[in-house]
Amino acid sequence: MDYNYLPNTKIKVSKICLGTMTWGRQNSQDEAFDQMNYSIDRGVNFFDTAELYPVPASPDKYAITEEIIGNWFHESKKRDKVILATKIAGPGDYTAHIRKSGFKASSIEDAVNGSLKRLKTDYIDLYQLHWPERITNTFGNRNFQYHNDSWEDNFETILNKLKNLIDVGKIRHVGLSNENPWGIMKFLEYSKRDLPKMITVQNPYSLLNRLFEIGSSEICKRESIGLLAYSPLAFGVLTGKYFDGNIPKNSRMELFPRLKRYNSENSFKAARLYNEIAQKNDLSLTQLSLAFVNDRPFVTSNIIGATTVDQLKENIDSIYVKLSDDTISKINQVNNKIPNPSP
Repeated sequence: MDYNYLPNTKIKVSKICLGTMTWGRQNSQDEAFDQMNYSIDRGVNFFDTAELYPVPASPDKYAITEEIIGNWFHESKKRDKVILATKIAGPGDYTAHIRKSGFKASSIEDAVNGSLKRLKTDYIDLYQLHWPERITNTFGNRNFQYHNDSWEDNFETILNKLKNLIDVGKIRHVGLSNENPWGIMKFLEYSKRDLPKMITVQNPYSLLNRLFEIGSSEICKRESIGLLAYSPLAFGVLTGKYFDGNIPKNSRMELFPRLKRYNSENSFKAARLYNEIAQKNDLSLTQLSLAFVNDRPFVTSNIIGATTVDQLKENIDSIYVKLSDDTISKINQVNNKIPNPSP
């Protein structure tokens, strides 16, 4: 396994991060335990979760994923082997069952305490804001138009509360998720007032969505922030399993057909072209897709998700795949032809 430091820290995290959003819905607790045990054995020391998980979110499944991880910590006694990241859910119609108060200081306090209890731990290594409170283009909607909302600048209030939680030892570091360049820079601006610095941003990044390279990657370089890349396989589209109209049983596309972010016509066209590149290099589309993300200079860790240990093995093994300059050039040619079909 290869490792990076979390920016501005002495904490080493595996370049492959274990994503957990299927646990409690697509995966049972026993299956989740198997994934965690296998990952630890393979050198993966970075787990990412959220109070929102499993996804799709629903009141009856609220925070089950955190509970599963907590049960594994209790049984395995391996909390000290894991760098643990979790998140507070931002406001929205699909999170109204969690809270409607956004990132008020009391909400952050309650969310952290709830996560600590479910995770059966007394500290969280990286605590993230799952998405912004303000109305912004959070999930890559095309033709998004800004309009007035009731949000008022509360960056300093949020950071003051997070500082308090750091000071008392409940969290160690803080990060963002689904955040845009303006929000990242505003948090950095306020951190200069002796407040915690956001050291990571967890955003989508894959062969089908390279928008992070426009703006945010420069922030990572110049401000020492790391990308935690999620959906590197584009909900499975970049595994090839959905080619030719195939919908495998128990796949996300079968179980949750409303989740259409990555299955546009252009996404499949691009995926087929990437698959041709993979085949010419004796790689699977999965290996090509993950290896590309693994070695981008602004990526601190690549968050992979799997529903079987076999899938998990292929995902972790991608760390050993190194793409040649010629292969990267061919990838870029496809990106120029069909840029960001799944923003």
